[in-house]
Amino acid sequence: MSYESTTTFVNVTCEASCLTVEFNRPDALNAFRPEMLSEAARLIEQAGIDEKVSVIVLRGAGRAFSAGVDLKVLQGIAPQGGIIGDVFDEPAARLASAIRQSNVPVIARAVGACFTGALEIALHCDFIYTTDTTKFGDTHTKFGLRPTWGMSQTLSRAVGQRRARELSFTATIFTGAQAAQWGVANASFDTPEALDEALAITCQRIASNSSEAVAAMKDLYRLAENEDGITASLNNELASTYEISDTAQKLSHF
Repeated sequence: MSYESTTTFVNVTCEASCLTVEFNRPDALNAFRPEMLSEAARLIEQAGIDEKVSVIVLRGAGRAFSAGVDLKVLQGIAPQGGIIGDVFDEPAARLASAIRQSNVPVIARAVGACFTGALEIALHCDFIYTTDTTKFGDTHTKFGLRPTWGMSQTLSRAVGQRRARELSFTATIFTGAQAAQWGVANASFDTPEALDEALAITCQRIASNSSEAVAAMKDLYRLAENEDGITASLNNELASTYEISDTAQKLSHF
């Protein structure tokens, strides 16, 4: 099976049983456009039915994983109650579901910056590798937005309810080293080169195991989670009764 991207904003390569999907807007710190999310989802869905693919790496080109949603795309859109709507939510839900439902493990290579929507996507991955100086943050509250890509579920599962609430309520920026210490990331490395060396070893180890057994293990781990909470979050079914009236004003600064 061959892989080709339908947009210049996403690169794809497949080598040694590893499919690499790369967000490709390095000049904009790989800030998400809707088509980036849709294309990444399509490629991951394709890889999930390819017997030659044993592991998927999701990464960003250049010096960042992603700065999150490109707020310029939202100009002229009036968020309702802090929800930005289907322009981003539909492709994001598809990507999150593609990652979670894939029989193939998905690893996020989070380097440089991983903020808000990008952190939500990374947290859907099976695990995350990062570097000590990478900056992470859930900044929804800073911009008057409500998380609709699963953050309320995945972040608390990673770090626990109390720390998750603190990080989200304060929009605190934290490092890759802290991410590994708290459970957001599986491991943090001194340099991207050290990360890539460890990542290659991990991918090889996964590829050397039974693909059927790995797929079964991923399915069993899904059963261990409350997928209803994730699904409801992605479908905006957990919307609060509180109106967020200053969202448009906050976004107008960008």
